[in-house]
Amino acid sequence: MKRRNFLKQSTLASSLFFVPSFVKAFESVAKESLGFKKLVIIQLSGGNDGLNTIVPYNNDIYYKNRPSLSLSKDKIIKATDELGFNENLGALKNLFDKGYLSIVNNVGYPNPDRSHFRSTDIWHTACDSNEYLNSGWLGRYIDTYGKMPYSGIELDDSLSLIMKGNSINGIATKNPAILYNNIQTPYFKKVLDHQSDAHLSEHNLGYLYKTMIEAKSSAKYIYETSKTFSTKLEYPNNPFGQQLKTTAEFINSNLQSKVYYISMGGFDTHAGQVNKQGKLLQTYSEAMEVFVKDLEQNDTFKDTLILTFSEFGRRVKQNAAGGTDHGAANNVFVIGKNLKTPGFYNDAPNLLQLDENGDIKHTVDFRSIYATVLDKWLEVNDNVILNKSFSQLDFIT
Repeated sequence: MKRRNFLKQSTLASSLFFVPSFVKAFESVAKESLGFKKLVIIQLSGGNDGLNTIVPYNNDIYYKNRPSLSLSKDKIIKATDELGFNENLGALKNLFDKGYLSIVNNVGYPNPDRSHFRSTDIWHTACDSNEYLNSGWLGRYIDTYGKMPYSGIELDDSLSLIMKGNSINGIATKNPAILYNNIQTPYFKKVLDHQSDAHLSEHNLGYLYKTMIEAKSSAKYIYETSKTFSTKLEYPNNPFGQQLKTTAEFINSNLQSKVYYISMGGFDTHAGQVNKQGKLLQTYSEAMEVFVKDLEQNDTFKDTLILTFSEFGRRVKQNAAGGTDHGAANNVFVIGKNLKTPGFYNDAPNLLQLDENGDIKHTVDFRSIYATVLDKWLEVNDNVILNKSFSQLDFIT
């Protein structure tokens, strides 16, 4: 039987992933036919202190406002004559030195909201501070260009607003095997069997049935595809490291998912910040270095862009508890193989001209970063996804 006829007659295309010959059949396919652009979004949840992450170590105002919280010059990993990395970000600095990292300073939005929940919603939906949306920007991307729930995966047990579309949501899973097994439960099967017995047409299916059918199909596809690849690298033994390991296995197995979202918590450092933040940054940095190495070794890094943000920065002035309170503008990390503008994309924060709350003013709207990624990386209409036009940056080739 000819291969084309076989494919036409197969009623269970996803079962092909069990057949060893399926893999061999595609060994001769050009790499570019399997490669497509992937986007990984990482949130440092809680409001990471950008000033103690990328440190203006020659700025007297920084030291004046943080007499016990500032980081001493001899511990900074210097990148320029003005800015340096927190001492716990050595692994991230390695990516910086390779030209794999672009740091965008002063990122925020007009009329910033200092509530964790509201500011996260704003970043997740790409709305104005006085606007409320029920869909996330990645969810709208899945709706418009992904078409299937597995086009977007959140590495968690529940789905965040960022992955919720108007008609299609992404998939949330930390473990594809567990997700697949949960779909096989008698209750799930009973509901779907009831739908089948009712002889309802596709157009008459309720939202619940549609969602369950899509979830079942996606769970099977994710599980069967991703298990074809197992990473050989050792990731840090912590939740964030394991999330990145699973993401690498998804990407390296050629799973047809386009966008991924990961959240790493703990950055709300109102007290005892130095040690707490230092450990978190080390966790982030070391796991990211392994993740990039994993993608490089499997020739998928060139097709993957990684964006790291936090819902807001921290106040410039330290508080009485050895920490910092909620602020506004912050830095954003962009990691990729062929960045047009590696290093520092723009000027350091201006500590002489703070807003009325003593916070760093934004000079880059975060939605300009989204628009750039959508247009130049994912090659889709950013206006459609963001509901309006934003100026674009120049960090992607």
